[in-house]
Amino acid sequence: MKTNHAVIWLDHKEAHILFFDADKNKIIRSESTQPHLHHKANEVGSGNAPEDHHYFARIISQVSDVAEILIVGPGFAKGELVKHASHYAPLIAKHIIGVETVDHPTDGQVLAYAKQYFKRFEQLKAV
Repeated sequence: MKTNHAVIWLDHKEAHILFFDADKNKIIRSESTQPHLHHKANEVGSGNAPEDHHYFARIISQVSDVAEILIVGPGFAKGELVKHASHYAPLIAKHIIGVETVDHPTDGQVLAYAKQYFKRFEQLKAV
């Protein structure tokens, strides 16, 4: 059964995939043992943990039958997920309609935000 809308909230440790039919919501946790680091002065390297492609693949596989996908989150993981989808799952990447920065809201707050976002998106499509 194809779902019309899903929102993915993620950071580098955890992803919450919320579908508009609540019984299908999923939480996916990264299996990476490397913490996401921040750049420090006088240190070699970028200070960032490498992208966890297995984590991103598991997230993308959960939304393969979704018509419109919104990706939200606090940091760079959302952009890395879009890049991963574009490279490894371009058919799914075409369904990503937006990427927005949000902090650490509850799942209910994420779902309410997504419903407003999709409503505005549908209104713009109708114009």
